[in-house]
Amino acid sequence: MLKRYGLISIIISGWVSFALAQSGSELDLERIVITKEKVHLSRSYCVKSSDLEELPVDSPIEALNTLPIDLQSRSPKAAIQADFSLRGSNFQEVLVLLDGQRINDPQTGHHNADIPMTKEDMERVDLLPGVSSAMFGSDSIGGAVNFILKKPDRRKIVFESSGGQNKTWSGLFSASDKIGNLGARLSVENQESAGFYTDTDFKKFTAHFDSCVDVQDGEYNLSFGYQEKEFGAYDFYTPASGYQSKEWTKTYLLDTGLNLEKGGFLIKPNFLWRRHYDKFMLDKTLIRSRYLNHTRTDMFTPNIYLQKDLPFLGKAGMGLEYGEELINGVYLGKHKRNHKSIFIDDAKDLSDKLSFGTSFRADNFSSSESVFTGSASLKYKITPETALRSGVSRSTRIPSFTELYYSDPTTVGNSALANEESMNYQLGFDYKLDRLSFGSTVFYRRAKDFIDWVKSSPGQARWEAQNIDKNESFGIENSFRFEINQTLTFDANYTFVNNRFSKQGYTYKYGPNYAKHLLNSELLIKLPFGTQSFGFTYKKKPVRDGWFLLNARLNYNLNQHSSLFLNATNLCNVGYQEIEGIPSPGRWVEGGVRLDW
Repeated sequence: MLKRYGLISIIISGWVSFALAQSGSELDLERIVITKEKVHLSRSYCVKSSDLEELPVDSPIEALNTLPIDLQSRSPKAAIQADFSLRGSNFQEVLVLLDGQRINDPQTGHHNADIPMTKEDMERVDLLPGVSSAMFGSDSIGGAVNFILKKPDRRKIVFESSGGQNKTWSGLFSASDKIGNLGARLSVENQESAGFYTDTDFKKFTAHFDSCVDVQDGEYNLSFGYQEKEFGAYDFYTPASGYQSKEWTKTYLLDTGLNLEKGGFLIKPNFLWRRHYDKFMLDKTLIRSRYLNHTRTDMFTPNIYLQKDLPFLGKAGMGLEYGEELINGVYLGKHKRNHKSIFIDDAKDLSDKLSFGTSFRADNFSSSESVFTGSASLKYKITPETALRSGVSRSTRIPSFTELYYSDPTTVGNSALANEESMNYQLGFDYKLDRLSFGSTVFYRRAKDFIDWVKSSPGQARWEAQNIDKNESFGIENSFRFEINQTLTFDANYTFVNNRFSKQGYTYKYGPNYAKHLLNSELLIKLPFGTQSFGFTYKKKPVRDGWFLLNARLNYNLNQHSSLFLNATNLCNVGYQEIEGIPSPGRWVEGGVRLDW
């Protein structure tokens, strides 16, 4: 606890010192956010910060359950531990971004959801399935998730507290202000629960500081987050084995950059640092555990991006990046790798109806050969309400440190693993008329040297990381939105995926754990005193029965600055397992109060 308050004191001191160091005239400039995304002409999905107050969720990560992404949670709350899967990908094949900067954990994708931010720090979450820009680097096999921070551009104070079943309690405080050319926000959140089942308890503490300073012709941004978690990890990585495990993680994340634009020329230097600690105990019931792993990873990523609106090329950009990843672990050893990258992109309206976007990236990895990736997208407006779009991309993924070097009695890595490569193709249609919008995308992905943990025979003692010659994924993704009237709005997404693996006779640990059918929908009712929402989800995985979940949230506005809310997840108390062998929670009800002014 002292460490937490010490950290908060350091952040506040830094805030005050930073403010005193600034001087100059007041400028009212619009913040430039993730300009790189402008080359992406494929269909994307979004959850805004305002949506979080209408959904039965506690974090931006949990809000992804309303989009066509398979959020595979091992814990009562997805924000404690969750894996991302897009269009049939495994948990390592989704690129995670913070303000357009790659933050995938180099140890394992199981830590990709360790993002030190609260819902008050998020402006929106963008989901980019399939054919996404190659500009962001490794891991975008299934697509990308981009968490975009909110600008501290006005005075706002938020306090929220809630409690519910299973001795669950949470408290959130956030304060932001804009004085002259300096804006800053500090958010602190604590969550605790006894859990719904043996060894499913958790504690999570998050502190996040965000600042922006208006300068001539642009803006300087700095954000810093800290998060620590302690949670029961019942059979998290050994499904159906009965291990009462324990895990502790700590995450530090610093992201700072400058956005300057003058005369149509943009320059964006940026620096990101991420440190992650992981401590895992396989069996906490033993006085002296036979397996206790400590691991620390560091990521450093300086880069610079330049963009110019040119008469013949449109928005043309170029970037340079250097990245370094380090790990030091009891069972993983001490390793270091880096990459040097150059990337270019272009987006151009060829006519009033036709738009074209392309990107190219070259990466020189110290751990493997050079890799070239790229994407191209085309969009044609048939009418102002309808459009056709197509895209193709080549993506890559370098193996995680766990896949390369991990070893324990049940698992062994493979230091000879090759990079995973994939080709993505898609064709889509969009329609929008007044209050109705619809989109459909057919996609195909062909992966080479696909990486998974496998067993070649039933009697094999350990899972082994291997490259699989070929993996193919085919499917269709649909989205629908209907604003029925001023009171009712209905959103729905449905995705069908079919995966095929070239090697038969193998037992795959993660490959089959994708959602073959994924349907989620949300009905929002605006009431005179607040809002009522109902969320419906159906998910079916290969060779398993599907399950249906019903969630709800009621907001009751006491006045302009205060409200009461009631969240209920899995209202029908359905028994299901998100990951086979690991129990998932039944009905869970929480209520609380929110004050903002």
